[in-house]
Amino acid sequence: MRVKRGVTARAKHKKILKLAKGMQHDRTRSYRLAKQAVIKALTYAYRDRRNKKRDLRGLWITRINAAARELGVTYGKLIAGLKASNIELDRKVLSELAVSEPAAFSEVVKATKLI
Repeated sequence: MRVKRGVTARAKHKKILKLAKGMQHDRTRSYRLAKQAVIKALTYAYRDRRNKKRDLRGLWITRINAAARELGVTYGKLIAGLKASNIELDRKVLSELAVSEPAAFSEVVKATKLI
């Protein structure tokens, strides 16, 4: 007895075309082009979820450095001072302090005995 694949093939195609919704031109209508576009898009999404972490860390470091230099300390000296003082604040928290709570950030810098 032969197997008719119409139902599963349509389901597979619908799944890919649903993922390609919002793309332009034939990518939304043609299964072949939609599949290529979706695979590439998912690849970029996977890669960039990792790159986002890298980019944010760089942003945090830039913000900490800018705030520290206003207080007369470099970023490297500040981080070394934090480690020596056993103050365990990560860069994300330090960046948030530097941006939204400058007074608290300066207290942290003073606690490292650099000022």
